Amino acid sequence: QVQLVESGGGLVQPGGSLRLSCVASGMIFRMFPMGWYRQAPGKQRELVARITNSGSTNYADSVKGRFTISRDNVKNTVYLQMNSLKPEDTASYYCGTGQYWGQGTQVTVSS
Repeated sequence: QVQLVESGGGLVQPGGSLRLSCVASGMIFRMFPMGWYRQAPGKQRELVARITNSGSTNYADSVKGRFTISRDNVKNTVYLQMNSLKPEDTASYYCGTGQYWGQGTQVTVSS
């Protein structure tokens, strides 16, 4: 079955960086657009960044210029490089196809 496994979350100070990874299995990864989403307590899940199967990207306005999504179709992995992190970036981050979702990884930005 399809599995998406995220990693790379953690506690980081404001202004710091993290790189999230999501490894996919059980699917023809290169054929799927992939997205990173996040959900903060009491808020709805929101799209952070998306990458098509051809590599086109789009970002939420709140992360443009700070976050970069990329994919490696050989490693079946999608990445989210997060720089200049802010406390408001604190959330659980999920990768997904829209149909399939990972279990999430927690990102906490705090001094």
